[in-house]
Amino acid sequence: MESFSHGYMSDKSKYLARLRRVEGQARGIHRMVEEDTYCIDILTQISAMTSALENVALALLNDHLKHCVVDAAASGGGDAEEKLQEASAAIQRLVKS
Repeated sequence: MESFSHGYMSDKSKYLARLRRVEGQARGIHRMVEEDTYCIDILTQISAMTSALENVALALLNDHLKHCVVDAAASGGGDAEEKLQEASAAIQRLVKS
């Protein structure tokens, strides 16, 4: 089995902390709906949670570009093109969401 370190590994604890905050925001929104909170207040919290999750996605993409894509480009061959295609597809998905 190939041993490989993903670009985000050095910041894994930071990512997990950020995702725990997003998870807490989701629980808070759930609670707001259960408690019949004013819809605009719920929408404000959904917007904040969406922004937080987008920030995690952008940071992961940046780590991928700096680590995986750069390493593949330095190695040459078809792997570099594959990593660029993956990054491009990921960017397209982020833009559409």
